[in-house]
Amino acid sequence: MDVKQVVGRVKWIMIFGLFSVVAVKTLYADQRGEAPLSWKVLVFGMLGGLAFFLYGIEKMSVGMQKTAGNKMRTVLAAITKNRLIALGIGAGITMLIQSSSATTVMLVSFVQAGLMSFTQSLGVILGADIGTTITAQLIAFKLTDYALLMIAVGFGLYIFAGNDHNKNIGEMILGFGILFYGMKLMSDAMSPLRSHQGFVGMMAGLQDPLVGLLVGTLFTAVIQSSAATIGVVIVLSQQGLLTLEAGIPVIFGANIGTCITAGLAAIGTTREAKRVALAHVLFKIFGVALFIFWVPTYAGIIAELAARFDSDIARQIANAHAIFNISLAVACIPFTPLFAHLIERMLPAREVAGAGAPVWHLDESSISSPALAIDLARREISRIAGILSQMLRAAIIPFMSDEKLIRKEGLTREETELLIREIPTRDRDNPRLTLLEGIDRREEEIDFLDEKLRDYLIQIARRSISEDQAGEIYGMVSIANDMERIGDLIHRNMLPLIAKKKKLEIDFSDEGKEEILIYHQKVCRQIELLQEAFAETNLDKARAIMASERKYLDLEDQYRARHLERIRQQHKKSVETHEVHMELMDLLKQIVVYSSNIAGTFLMKRQANQK
Repeated sequence: MDVKQVVGRVKWIMIFGLFSVVAVKTLYADQRGEAPLSWKVLVFGMLGGLAFFLYGIEKMSVGMQKTAGNKMRTVLAAITKNRLIALGIGAGITMLIQSSSATTVMLVSFVQAGLMSFTQSLGVILGADIGTTITAQLIAFKLTDYALLMIAVGFGLYIFAGNDHNKNIGEMILGFGILFYGMKLMSDAMSPLRSHQGFVGMMAGLQDPLVGLLVGTLFTAVIQSSAATIGVVIVLSQQGLLTLEAGIPVIFGANIGTCITAGLAAIGTTREAKRVALAHVLFKIFGVALFIFWVPTYAGIIAELAARFDSDIARQIANAHAIFNISLAVACIPFTPLFAHLIERMLPAREVAGAGAPVWHLDESSISSPALAIDLARREISRIAGILSQMLRAAIIPFMSDEKLIRKEGLTREETELLIREIPTRDRDNPRLTLLEGIDRREEEIDFLDEKLRDYLIQIARRSISEDQAGEIYGMVSIANDMERIGDLIHRNMLPLIAKKKKLEIDFSDEGKEEILIYHQKVCRQIELLQEAFAETNLDKARAIMASERKYLDLEDQYRARHLERIRQQHKKSVETHEVHMELMDLLKQIVVYSSNIAGTFLMKRQANQK
């Protein structure tokens, strides 16, 4: 059982415990002679209503994520350094998917991947906090009477729709209806409490802002949904059990409590992930500290606005939540660089054990959001391409630079020692390893990543995904296999040629060496373009790889013909290195073909997703 499952079970145990306390208090009040109250009906009604409410929010969020998910990652990746644009995009994306947690998790992956700086992510976090308030605004509409109609319409679309887009819309409407039906159940269950002095007295305790803040924080931390907390506050206020002034501190607490989700998601993750989670917490605490000491004044402002626009108590609660988050964003957005510096001081970068761990981007907690999980898998594929590029560049060095052959060149001692010193003999990133040991290590990493990536993609495929997403997943499995084959070509086929070449004790001809180097450089560029295409989701670079295939295959034919002509002319170096020369060029040509196949698969699946 993973951390997320444990947290989920503890959450529901605490919910049942919370309502059990309410039931005990109610029974105790009944024993003191107060009006009898069916606590079983109340508790079961509240638990059932809350369960429907939470499930409705989840269903609505899933439907919205499926509808907008494949577009939102492209938009997030394109965020510029403009903080206001980042704020707007964060708000817009979160309005669409109704999950600030999903937005935050995406930010973690993009910061880690280097697509945006940590400072840029702060603007998106503030925007996400604004976007998530739309749920409270929707809840404030008096739509409980139409809940069953929305459930029927949503279910009908979900079952009978002919395409994935309409099914996702149906799932969203279905979740919306279930959400309001849950509110109706909670409202009906709470209705008798209006005349129950014990419960009214307990609610009076929330008039103390600090008590309300604590209750809101704990309740939201338990159920991990600020929208659910605000929904309960709206139900209580509509029943006359909670005033606006008492409800506002609970809303503030809900804003702090919702950070528990990001905090749990950051457990065991990178430093960047922890910084994003910490930023979320600090922003909320800073905002609450600004507002908590003038709650009566703030409530008066909200009430005055309500008088002007004829808003009911539900809308006032939703407005209090929205204005708080908007004000927080406006106050903090100019100072995001300062906040970033503060958080980096609190969580400085450091060398940690396992920093070179093979898996960087595959986050198990993101599998519940297929669009995000697919994006993380794509980032890991980009990293595999980067590892391949390092392997390929390192593998050519022993073919071109042999100390024994340099000493035979008849150069002066100084020239010979200078050339020998310039030969790279250690791994570029890990000097403790030799050049060939570094290639071995990277081949092991690629094999490991291929296995982990395949398992991760299969887990995503088992979720409720669209046909386009399924196609993209299967395409990624094929791409990972092709990349693993390129790694095998370098490790199993190219490295043995190094030993074979050394036994010859003769170098390639000058012309042959130049041709190999030129061709090797072009093949390396193909792999680098693959890395960039996956990192940036750049279809033009994928097209460039495919367009170059024919050109490079023709170039290999030309070089082959030149080499055979040197053989015909009995060029000594060409004759003796013929076998190694031809095998090396053939391996490089195979990598060109594999690269084009990968680019073609990527291009086809991405184009299908954009239709």
